[in-house]
Amino acid sequence: MAIRVQQQGFDPGRELNALHAANLGIGAVASFVGYVRDFNEGQTVSGMYLEHAPGMTEKALEKIAVEAAARWSLLQVEVLHRVGRLEPGEPIVFVGVASAHRAAAFEACEFIMDYLKTRAPFWKKEDTAEGSRWVEGRDSDLAAAERW
Repeated sequence: MAIRVQQQGFDPGRELNALHAANLGIGAVASFVGYVRDFNEGQTVSGMYLEHAPGMTEKALEKIAVEAAARWSLLQVEVLHRVGRLEPGEPIVFVGVASAHRAAAFEACEFIMDYLKTRAPFWKKEDTAEGSRWVEGRDSDLAAAERW
């Protein structure tokens, strides 16, 4: 299990390949990559700043990954989340889940993202033409997490 919170960028393809290379018994890998968009709520976004609570954020992500591993038969889990200044088009989050079979990998990856969006301490501030604004959580994210 690997949990990383970092300011520097990352290559999603490299992360995915490294996840699989770690264990030749892996039969399936499911992943999610989230990117910074250049729009939100009808406004152009020129960038964002993502804050976190050092130490607490990593523990929250680890707890989510451990819960996923308890629910599904997983061989590897990686969660990488960026913080700090981010520009449109940059990857912000990578979740990779490896298992012997695809169903466990797909479900666990979706579970981790749903819980990450609602239970991990991150705060997002977007830059728009009207100024900076904090981004509120979405009801749809809460509904997605509740189904688990």
